[in-house]
Amino acid sequence: MSDQPYQGGPYEGYDPYQQQQWSGYDQQQYGQQAGYDPQLTQHWQGQTWETQTHASMQMPAQAEAGYPQPQPFEGQYQQQQYAAAYPAAPQQQPHTQQPHTQQQPQSEPAPAAAAPEAGPEDEPAYGPATLGGNARITDAQRARLEGRSPIIEPGMQPALLTAVLGLLLAATAPVASFALVVPLVLLQAVTAAGWFRLNGMWPARQGIALAFAGGLAADVAVLAAGRDHVPAAILGPLGVWVLLSLVLQLRSHASPDERMYGLMATVVSAALSILATGYLGADPHAVSVGAAAVAVAVLARALPLPAPVSVVVSLMAAAGAGIAVGGMTGMGAKGAALGAAAGVCALIGHRVASYDYPSRFVHFTAGVALPLSAAAPVVWVLGRALG
Repeated sequence: MSDQPYQGGPYEGYDPYQQQQWSGYDQQQYGQQAGYDPQLTQHWQGQTWETQTHASMQMPAQAEAGYPQPQPFEGQYQQQQYAAAYPAAPQQQPHTQQPHTQQQPQSEPAPAAAAPEAGPEDEPAYGPATLGGNARITDAQRARLEGRSPIIEPGMQPALLTAVLGLLLAATAPVASFALVVPLVLLQAVTAAGWFRLNGMWPARQGIALAFAGGLAADVAVLAAGRDHVPAAILGPLGVWVLLSLVLQLRSHASPDERMYGLMATVVSAALSILATGYLGADPHAVSVGAAAVAVAVLARALPLPAPVSVVVSLMAAAGAGIAVGGMTGMGAKGAALGAAAGVCALIGHRVASYDYPSRFVHFTAGVALPLSAAAPVVWVLGRALG
């Protein structure tokens, strides 16, 4: 009897660990010669590179052919039975078969290219704000990101319009109250429209009309009551128009936030238009001094000077205008204080009209009217105090 183990039987000389070294390709080739379907025998393999790589391609093919898909435990049991029945044996490779290795699986058909998933690079990229425009941010935010100031001053042309309107107020005040009403009504209309547009609310016809109507109502009340009853004639319409603004926003179908913004814009616009009536109730000489001081201060502020220097020059010019006009009207040196105070209010209104990257329309409405409207209460108070 030979010392070599018997090689003919499937069970004698069988190494139980040899099935772990039997590659998937050897199983496939052996199955082809034994009459087995290579598509089915391939799924009886263990965790080989073929089942890991091409399982997603072979399983749909079996589903179309009507073959049942083996469960994980059933596949392992079939693999053990198959390995026990057909031990590893060297087989001669057919000449018509292409070489097949783990590194170059050329005999397998290439799977269809899957659609790439949308990654972060496929999403719309929103870069930093540019001069070309970015719809996701406002102009003021774009200016800040680009290192530019979001504050743009109205410039010389609106300043000239403010000066013209201020000189009209100064010239018509000593003539008669009804003469003063004409430039005053124009000031109130521009104030109402400019404030709404400054707050980004346009068109806001109802709010603008309501604020302008409040200014007209205050004018009528002051003319009817006289200068001695100016506080009641101004505060009365102001309280009524706050309630009307609240009713207007309650009837709106906008969101709560938008209604709150609209309410604040309407109330402030009506308040500015009504407070501008202070020119009509103040002493005519005080109106002349204050309006002239505002006109000069705004012109000086529009000069191409550094901002701190421009502010100082504007205040000095306003005080000088107050002295000059005060000497003409009999107020004398008191006009300097009134002119300086009116100049401070004018600069505040000028700064508000420059806020948050305004448009050209804002410059020619709020930029023109706010310096004069902001100075009206001071002109009335100091005019009575300095009498």
